[in-house]
Amino acid sequence: MVTIKDSVHDHITVEGVAADLLDTPAVQRLRRITQLGTVEYVYPSANHTRFEHSLGVYHLATRALDHLGIEGTQAERLRAAAILHDIGHTPYSHNIEALVARRTGKLHDEVEDLLETGDVARTLALHDIDPSAVADLIAGDGEFGPLVSGELDVDRMDYLVRDAHHTGVPYGTIDAGRLIRELRFVDGELVLAEGNVQTAESLLVARALMNPVVYNHHVARISKAMLRRATEQLLTAGVTDAETLRRMDDAALRSALRDCAATAPLATRLDRRTLYKRAVWAELRDVPDDIVDADHETCREHERAIAERAGVDPAAVIIDVPSRPSMRESTSRVVVGGEVRTLGSQSTLVAALRRTQREQWRLGVYAPEAETDAVGSAAEDILGLDLDALVVDVRQGVNTRLDEFQE
Repeated sequence: MVTIKDSVHDHITVEGVAADLLDTPAVQRLRRITQLGTVEYVYPSANHTRFEHSLGVYHLATRALDHLGIEGTQAERLRAAAILHDIGHTPYSHNIEALVARRTGKLHDEVEDLLETGDVARTLALHDIDPSAVADLIAGDGEFGPLVSGELDVDRMDYLVRDAHHTGVPYGTIDAGRLIRELRFVDGELVLAEGNVQTAESLLVARALMNPVVYNHHVARISKAMLRRATEQLLTAGVTDAETLRRMDDAALRSALRDCAATAPLATRLDRRTLYKRAVWAELRDVPDDIVDADHETCREHERAIAERAGVDPAAVIIDVPSRPSMRESTSRVVVGGEVRTLGSQSTLVAALRRTQREQWRLGVYAPEAETDAVGSAAEDILGLDLDALVVDVRQGVNTRLDEFQE
């Protein structure tokens, strides 16, 4: 057993299989992977790690297991899943995950290979725990998987509070204690007990408030896009392969980017925080559907066409198209009038938050500061954007439609 002082949950006591897993290389690697990636370019104190977060998830999972009365082998499997749930993350967490997944076919929660070999496998075997059962829990499968990875999971309960704490943004506050106390299993489903529609809504509100000011802040998105582009160039140059890359830590990736001639210019910009600027920052309603739904290769073709039209180096243009707005948390189950229902069917707030998500969505086209005017004009033509009706102040991130302004 070991007791660890945590910045969010105070003292965390780790015991059993989780304590033995702490010192395995796969878990210790998480000390060297930042939780929020490039968000530290916006909030300098946002340098907390996946290791801290994993401890927090373990702590909340333990509290939930005690509350739900889950004991024995099943409880140990869940504790192992909680401490191991992020070991599959690429460097800089989600920032380059999609890039690596395109080349490996594996996302961060597909960790069977890490659980079935090496120190992690030996530790699980010593505790008579099946690695495949832990992998299923990490993927959110089975009756108990949603406790680790689901709409009401302890992962979300920790990261919202932790990210708010380390950025200093007062928007991620949730009542994790109440959320855990109100968890129930009804007919094999993880739900919130009667009278907790507002409790479930608190997760939605916290996430909705954190998205524009932290997770999707324009500087975080620009720096993430630059890191992603540099990493893609690194793989194209053959310096490393995607399987090796996905097991690096942040420092190893940054070192590789500095040492590769093809990626050194972007690496230098990231080191010096000489970031690209917004040439276009467009709302969802002003972007054609085929651009919103374009795949990676199509976006690259558009980047080359924009660069040619603007008369700039192709490396000077990056298109950043987020996924369409979604709200997975709205499918959370709550008991209302003795029946299990989805939050989306019971909460009038869900519709408002969905509308907010759509309004917050932005397509970005980024370029070096001196080239943003030329790139912006070219992007408007190539992408077929309806920007004539917009007054755009990229310094403040404010888009105002002319017809609304005139009213």
